[in-house]
Amino acid sequence: MKSGFGLLTASFLILISGCKREDRGFRVSAPAANAIQAISLDPIHPGGASTDELIKNDYEENAYALSEGKRLYSQMNCVGCHAHGGGGMGVPLMDDKWIYGSRPEQVFATIVEGRPNGMPSFRGKIPDYQVWALVAYVRSMSGLASQNAAPNRDDHMHLGPPESSREQQSPKDVPPTK
Repeated sequence: MKSGFGLLTASFLILISGCKREDRGFRVSAPAANAIQAISLDPIHPGGASTDELIKNDYEENAYALSEGKRLYSQMNCVGCHAHGGGGMGVPLMDDKWIYGSRPEQVFATIVEGRPNGMPSFRGKIPDYQVWALVAYVRSMSGLASQNAAPNRDDHMHLGPPESSREQQSPKDVPPTK
């Protein structure tokens, strides 16, 4: 009888310790708002000058935040210019050519500040935490977000492999064309 209780207790402890992987973490903090203030945009470095300090966007490791970014991408009509990541009137977001940089703070600056020749500024129109969710989703299109958190499928369209199974592209910062 005692060995049965020990086996039951051991099984219960193993079962409980395995539940941590299912932790959803709905309340992930966005990077600090003052972190973006350090980015200086100029014609020589359109994505911002390179710095050694990288800003970590925890939203890229959070399935809920990535799903929110995907929802915002559609609701804010990013699809209208960038299609579903393949490009259209706007630049493609699924390749390895990132004109203004692929780091989270550079994508954030692109959304907030806008870019010449078509990308509007969304400063004051979207709260920072939603911009960070968009940043996480946009980066997931090139496989730059955690594959454990990236959206697996899009039920209404099947344009390519889901974000979680795309191979990671190594973005190359390309100077803008004139």
